[in-house]
Amino acid sequence: MKIDQFNFAGKKAIVRVDFNVPLDEKGHVTDDTRIRGALPTLKKILNDGGAIIMMSHMGKPKGKVNPKFSLEQIVGKVSEHLGIPVKFANDCAKADNAASELKPGEALLLENLRFYAEEEGKPVGIDKADPAYEGAKKEMKERQKEFAKKLASYADVYVNDAFGTAHRKHASTAVIADYFNTDAKMLGYLMEKEVTAIDNVLKNAQHPFTAIIGGSKVSSKLGVIKNLLDKVDNLIIGGGMGYTFIKAQGGKIGDSLHEDDLMPEALNVMAAAKEKGVNLSLSVATVAADKFANDANRKIVPIDAIPDGWEGMDASEESLTEWKKIILNSKTILWNGPVGVFEFENFAHGTGEIAKYVAQATQENGAYSLVGGGDSVAAVNKFGLADKVSYVSTGGGAMLEAIEGKVLPGVAAIKN
Repeated sequence: MKIDQFNFAGKKAIVRVDFNVPLDEKGHVTDDTRIRGALPTLKKILNDGGAIIMMSHMGKPKGKVNPKFSLEQIVGKVSEHLGIPVKFANDCAKADNAASELKPGEALLLENLRFYAEEEGKPVGIDKADPAYEGAKKEMKERQKEFAKKLASYADVYVNDAFGTAHRKHASTAVIADYFNTDAKMLGYLMEKEVTAIDNVLKNAQHPFTAIIGGSKVSSKLGVIKNLLDKVDNLIIGGGMGYTFIKAQGGKIGDSLHEDDLMPEALNVMAAAKEKGVNLSLSVATVAADKFANDANRKIVPIDAIPDGWEGMDASEESLTEWKKIILNSKTILWNGPVGVFEFENFAHGTGEIAKYVAQATQENGAYSLVGGGDSVAAVNKFGLADKVSYVSTGGGAMLEAIEGKVLPGVAAIKN
């Protein structure tokens, strides 16, 4: 069922949102992007004459009540955005009365789902090596089903609009869907947009298709890179992960971040790219530093001749010039991960330039661009370019797993 086709009049909808927002030391929301992202779905339900029960996690309380992660702290901000006073249930598993008393046009926010270990469905306080672990795991799965059933009992309809957790088979993101008929469960607007954006790059890409994969470790994105080799024309690998590829070829990388055990995999990727006709582009020179700090001494050196005691920290102008040509010649662009130590101002230049190239290709050349991952999203936001790219993904981990070709439990639970 598509949310646009559903009339929520007189219905109670339990909506999985992602309100895992950053708070300051006083519990005030410092970035309400995720709350704003859920508004189209929430307002559609209210405008139809339905009632909403919002459920979310916050932080990692590991199955224990922790006031630091209480969603009560964001009730005011959610109320402000919805334009109505939001009610609060201080125990997500004991909200029967609060849910049953909801009237059309009203909204209820449940307490943090992760105050219950059943949400994630993992045994707590027992090591995987313990002989009793498998039994505990089986028991927890049964408890997870009961927890999901309880949440489902509050409403007539289930809507999943939390893409950031779509790659987790949690009670509220996947298991709960089993307790609703096909015509009473659906993706929210945000989820629909995310799924469409990923399909646009993985299934409907126009060529040339360029993927820019950055970040610190090859190990975290190896599956993504391998899956993309069958789809892209150009693969730009930047950031810390690039040094593993350089060292694997016999280059000198000084003290740069790298993973020795993944050097064979790096060589395999390069061989596969060559075989498939994919242009794999690594940095040719780097801005090296004599320590991992913003105030370090800097110098530009060839990527395969970094002196001992120095480490690569950012992409050089020479590398950026090459990457700019590739990006501006692309019709589909996927960007995940920084090409330098973006958190340090003096080494953020390369990532900022990539953001500008992606925006330019989108605006001037009509390319379709999908940007995801914390630092990539931060870069387009920092330079005011978020509305100049085609789509900014809200879920880093979920987006990566989707690009890797994995089935997202949160999506499959609705679609299957």
